[in-house]
Amino acid sequence: MAAVSAKVEYIGLDGRSLPLDDESCDGALSTYTLCTIPDVEAAIREIHRVLNPGGRFHILEHGLARDTKVARWQDRLTPIQRRIGDGCHLNRDHGELLRAVDSRWRGWRSGTRRDQSRCRPSIGGSR
Repeated sequence: MAAVSAKVEYIGLDGRSLPLDDESCDGALSTYTLCTIPDVEAAIREIHRVLNPGGRFHILEHGLARDTKVARWQDRLTPIQRRIGDGCHLNRDHGELLRAVDSRWRGWRSGTRRDQSRCRPSIGGSR
């Protein structure tokens, strides 16, 4: 991060309560973390609160597959994955969670990347 000219601050919390003022951030980044946060809705609300108007929330996550066969396996495996994967939920629908907090979340692209197996669907986008 030393080569970045913008101010970057790492907030290493579970996201339920961010020690930042309202509308104080130009952007936020989450990579493969929303699956493990116990109260993910509260974390998303906090990110929404601290982003300034026009601020961007960039995410890259794995989550619920659109393929129903894969989704059924994700549902079956999630209880095991939560125990061995530090609380990871294979079957979280991040797009729906984001829209439940604020319907203005836009620009989400979801799907399976070519270099990933069918069991690793991903979502990415920004507010």
